[in-house]
This record gives sequence, structure tokens and C-alpha cells, in this order.
Amino acid sequence: MSILSNKVFRHIVSGCVAATLALAAPQVQGTQVSTQQRQAKAEFRLQKEVRHVLVTQPFYTVFDNLAFKTDGDRVTLLGQVVTPTLKSDAANAVKSIEGVSAVDNQIEVLPVSPNDDQIRRAEFRAIYSEPGMEKYSIQAVPPIHIIVRNGHVTLIGVVANNADKILANARANSVSGVFSVTNELTVEK
Repeated sequence: MSILSNKVFRHIVSGCVAATLALAAPQVQGTQVSTQQRQAKAEFRLQKEVRHVLVTQPFYTVFDNLAFKTDGDRVTLLGQVVTPTLKSDAANAVKSIEGVSAVDNQIEVLPVSPNDDQIRRAEFRAIYSEPGMEKYSIQAVPPIHIIVRNGHVTLIGVVANNADKILANARANSVSGVFSVTNELTVEK
């Protein structure tokens, strides 16, 4: 009888374990989904906070381009800046964000050049004074960034439509002393 009881007992226990695992499986799956959702939400919040910190840097101008990418709680800073202090200020500000574990600062400091400075000012006037383009200049951080490196101009940012993208490119090409213009503007959707 004790052998039979033992067999019955093991059968009942194994049945209970199987039933418990079957009932727990959706909960484990649900936990995984909710964990993934929490991680995605946390990463979205982090991206939003990093973007805010970067665009509110006090010395961030239309002649700088600050960009980033995230990998979980790690942030890689990208782009080009005119002053080395903006590079270090941006990295320090991002490091202070709650939830950031590491910052890889790959921001390029553009070479000092009076000629490039002159081109920057001329490009700004050419693009932002054009009728129809002045709407972009009244924003706190104008969305068309003008990056000048050794006489080569790159336009980076967002415009409202394709006509503005073409117009900005034409105006940038009209500035004397410019060797080339690369138009990386994207059209807002």
C-alpha cells in the first residue's frame, strides 16, 4: 500500500507541478512583455531627456550639430561643434541625467578658421534672410544647422517641405568662398 501511495503521491505532485507551470507560463510571458515594455518606455524617456539636455545647452548655436544614440542606459554623443567647451558641457550634462550609466563623447570639434567663421555668417544670412525661410529663424534653436569645415558646408536639420529643402540648398550654394554644400536636411512628416 505504501508503494502505491508513493506512486500516487508522485503522480499527484507531478500533475500539480505541471499544472502550476502551465498556469505560471502566461504570467512569466506577461512579465517578459511588461519588462520589455518598461525597458522601451525607459529608453524613450532617456532619449527625450538627452535631446532636451542637448538642445538647451547655453552655447549651442545654429553652427553646431549635437546628435546622439542610445544603447540601453549608455549614450553616445555625435555631431560637430565650434567650441570645445560645448563638447565637454554636453557630455557633463548628459552624464548627470538619471539612468545614464556611461557617455561616449564622439563629438568633433571643428577646426578654428577665420575663413570658416566668415562662411558661417554669410550662410546664415543667405539662408535665414530669404523670403519664406525667416519662419525658421524665429525659433529658439533654428532647425537648419550650418556646419562649416575647411570651406565645405553641410546643412543638417529639419524643414517643413521639400521646397524649403531645395531653397536652403540653393541659398547655401550662392555664398562665395564655399567649396561644396552637402544637403542633409530632412522633410518633416
